Amino acid sequence: MNYWRQSKNNIYVAAHRGWSEKYPENTMLAFRAAAELGVDQIELDVRCTSDGELVIIHDSTVDRTTNGHGAVAELTLSELRALDAGSWKGEEFAGARIPTLDEFIAFAREYPNMTFDFELKVYPDGDREKLAYEVCDRVLKALDGNGLTERSVVNTFSGKLHEYIYKKHGMKYRLHVYYPIRHLGTDMTLFPYSYSYCSCVFSDQKSDFEYIDRCGIQPWAGASVKDDATVDLAIRNGAELITCNNPDVVLALLKQKGYHE
Repeated sequence: MNYWRQSKNNIYVAAHRGWSEKYPENTMLAFRAAAELGVDQIELDVRCTSDGELVIIHDSTVDRTTNGHGAVAELTLSELRALDAGSWKGEEFAGARIPTLDEFIAFAREYPNMTFDFELKVYPDGDREKLAYEVCDRVLKALDGNGLTERSVVNTFSGKLHEYIYKKHGMKYRLHVYYPIRHLGTDMTLFPYSYSYCSCVFSDQKSDFEYIDRCGIQPWAGASVKDDATVDLAIRNGAELITCNNPDVVLALLKQKGYHE
């Protein structure tokens, strides 16, 4: 089955950390609401706890999106699971928890036509290099073991980690990089747009989207797309996927304009 039918005339919609404008980000509430809305893709962030468990949370600390304090990497899974990850968004979401990667994988298997964007948040910097590669390997193994490899992209702001995946696995995994190249750091030996599947373009200039096109990979628009004006700009620039926090609005606009099947 071809899960990747997006084009400049059929623009996919990815829910950034789930339906994060309406629901607490990176929770099962946000993921399920986005799936039921009918998005094409869900983006999520993967981190590692102090006891080696993989969890879904964007920030390096729990302070912004829970009622707790401290670094994710210094807390155990049980400590993280005891936190309220919903009330910061609204009292109606009280009791939402930080999901594990296993929970998300089980959820993803319920939606066989959806695609996923797994962002790796443990970077191979300093004494965390070994851990970053171990986390990466575990995520890739989870994709393979659950039939998700063909309908997932893997992304990270570390060009070094992208190279690790490419050098170890070739083109097996669809790699999602970033433009301008500075967002990938400086510790790279390969040109990232030569082996990747797509790039999020942090720019409103059509020439930058065209440059990514000429590199032979798909140009995607980032989470700044949110309304009629920014959807029109993404269409004019030639984006083939839009990542957004309010997928209800973006989906409706694309369908209205004839750019989503």
